[in-house]
This record gives sequence, structure tokens and C-alpha cells, in this order.
Amino acid sequence: MIKQRTLKNIARATGVGVHLGHRVEMNIRPAPPDTGIVFRRTDLPGAPSVRAHALNVNDTRMSTRIEDAKTGARVATVEHLMSAFAGLGIDNAYVDIDNEEVPIMDGSAAPFIFLMQNAGLTEQGRAKRYVRVKKTIEIADHDRYVSLAPFNGFKLNFNIQFDHPVFAKSGNDIEIDFARMSFVRDVARARTFGFTHEVEAMRAAGLGRGGSLDNVIVIDDFRVLNSEGLRFDDEFVKHKTLDAVGDLYMLGHPLIGAFRGVKSGHAMNNQLVRALLADAEAFEMVTFDKQRAQLPEAFGNMTLAPA
Repeated sequence: MIKQRTLKNIARATGVGVHLGHRVEMNIRPAPPDTGIVFRRTDLPGAPSVRAHALNVNDTRMSTRIEDAKTGARVATVEHLMSAFAGLGIDNAYVDIDNEEVPIMDGSAAPFIFLMQNAGLTEQGRAKRYVRVKKTIEIADHDRYVSLAPFNGFKLNFNIQFDHPVFAKSGNDIEIDFARMSFVRDVARARTFGFTHEVEAMRAAGLGRGGSLDNVIVIDDFRVLNSEGLRFDDEFVKHKTLDAVGDLYMLGHPLIGAFRGVKSGHAMNNQLVRALLADAEAFEMVTFDKQRAQLPEAFGNMTLAPA
């Protein structure tokens, strides 16, 4: 039986929120089977909670923010942490956080991966549930496009387009098939990026207050300003793929299917997941109780590594 997974011990992180600029302390704790990923605002009376789910997403400006309509709890910039959960195959966890935004760390998912691997992972005595795409779902908006299609595995194809000399030298198209590539090795270290000309508009909107060269790849009119340069030649499009992995994990379960994105971001990714959930004929829930050999190879690589 392919089992659900949680942490063995608490993983602790301290940092700053990239948009609100507040100092944040966060503890990621083990949770029982079928809990999902649940955030708890420990700074608020009663520590109200909000489940990480596509239907709880209420703001996608520059990040993904979730809010519980009943408790009023909200947490922003969850996508990198959700991507780390997906990459490690973690189904259940409590995330105790003392502010409104997940710490940005170095702008990638790698610090979260490191902390949770050090805390240890453990399998639980209940079958892991997967969302399997049965028919293609598409959303188009002028030159932007996203889709989910049936595929016996987990594959993402992404395209970015920026009229800038830095991007002319980097890879703008990527296909990541997790049957052949590793999330931890090939994707998790890709950092978020931004342009100097966007800073004033972001600050006016109350965003980007915690951003710096320590947690964002910063690009001026001609070049990357970070002294260390890029971690990958195609780090920009890899980071967009990392974001998409996190946004797709807002389904609440691993996805068996193929994602394609052209110039998409958090908003369109969330619209796509909602469209899938709204069409009962477009997906099915599956487990691999007695059919371990039938588990797509992608998930053997991503979620069955030693816990």
C-alpha cells in the first residue's frame, strides 16, 4: 500500500516575509492521517486555522494567499512551502506561524526541504490519495494559457516570455517529467525573481517590503544584480515551475497528470485547479492499496525515497 506521509519531528524556521516585511517564526509539526496541510495563526486569539486548499485561495497578487471564511485566519506566500511538501510527498502537517506570511528564506523551496528532511519523515497507516486527471481542462487569457491533461505520471511544461536581455540568454521553455528528474535536485533551489522597475509599484501596493538580494534574484535594465549570479542557466523558468508545483498541490493531494503553462502565474494556476475540481468528470480519486507496481514512476521518485 502507498501510504500517507508526515514529519517525524518538528521543523522550525525563522525569517522575514518577502511582501509584508515582518519577522516570522514557523513550526511545521506532524499531523494525523487525512489532516492535509493546515496552517495555524498562533499570534491570533484561539490560534485559528486555515487549510491549504485551492478553494481557500483569496489573493494571488505576486504570491498565493489563503484565508478561512469562518475563522478569518489568513496566510500569504504559501507556494514555496507547498511546493516543498509536494516534492517530499508530505500529505499531513500542521504549520504553526506567528504572522500573516510564510518566511521567504532564500526565495526557493530548498531551505524548507532541508529543514523537513532533518526533522525526518514517516509513513502513516492509511492509503495516500491521488487526483488523477481524466480529461483535459484548459484556460486561456489572450496570450496566456494553462491546461491539465491526462498523463500517467506528473509532468510540467512551462514557457515564460520577457522582453529583456537577461532572458534572451536563459532558457524560457522547460519540460520537467518527474519520472526522469528530481524535484529536490533539479527544481527546489530555483529562486523567485523581480525587476528593479517593479519595486516602486510593489511598495505602493504594500508588497515586496522584505525583498532583498538575499531572497530574490533582482534584475535591472541589463543584468542580474546578485553577485553570485544564477544557480541554474534556466533558473527563472524553473522557479515558475516550482510555483506551479505548489499551486497544484493546493488540490490537497498529489496530481497524476500533465500541466502546461504559457506566461501563467498564481492566478491562472488557481483558476485551473478550481476548474478541475468543479468538473466531476474531469478527475477521479485513486489509491494504490494493492497495486504498488502501478504507481506512476514519477511518484516513486518524488515520494518513496527513504523517509
